[in-house]
Order: sequence, then structure tokens, then C-alpha cells
Amino acid sequence: QVQLVESGGGLVQPGGSARLSCAASGSIFSISVMGWYRQAPGKERELVATITSGGSTNYADGVKVRFTISRDNAKNTVYLQMDSLKPEDTAVYYCHARGTSAQSLIVSRNYWGRGTQIAVSS
Repeated sequence: QVQLVESGGGLVQPGGSARLSCAASGSIFSISVMGWYRQAPGKERELVATITSGGSTNYADGVKVRFTISRDNAKNTVYLQMDSLKPEDTAVYYCHARGTSAQSLIVSRNYWGRGTQIAVSS
């Protein structure tokens, strides 16, 4: 089984910055895509950004200018640099990965972290 552990959450002032990290561990064979989703109180979970093993990125329209996703393939770690944070960015941010495990080298599965809280407030 693959485990994802997020870090970097906390309280941030409007206009401030934060960097989230997510490290994948466990029975990893190959991860093709990693990304971040978020869920605000009373709202459904939404995609924030994704990045493939080749470096191709995809962002939600509301964060394209302000957020930057990156990854270190050697460490199976994905990062999310968040700048110019707004109160509406307040949410639990979840790390996501898609790939194969050592127990299943053919079937691709989705993996999720427990989430880390970002609160943007003055």
C-alpha cells in the first residue's frame, strides 16, 4: 500500500504565502501523477493542481497565477507553493497520487493523504 503524508499547513495572513509538501511512501513502484485537492467547509472537494512524472502541470482557474506545483521524482514528493493567499483559499488540502504498487505492477490506483489545514485570516 502507498501512503501519502502532507505537511506545511497552518494559519496565514491574507496576501501571505505557504508551502505544502506531500511525501509518498510504502509499496511504491511507479507514480504517474501527483496533485493537490482542497475542500472548504460546506463545499465539495475540488482540484487545485496536478503534475505528471514528466513535469506537465494543470491548475484550477482560480489559482493559476498564485500557486505553483512541483515535484521531486527521486523522493516521490510533490510541493505546492501558495502565494497571495486569500480567505477563500481556506480549506483542508489533500495530496493525491496515481500509480502502481509493488503488489500490482499493472493496475493503476488512486491514493490520498489525510489532509492538512490552511486557514487564511487576519
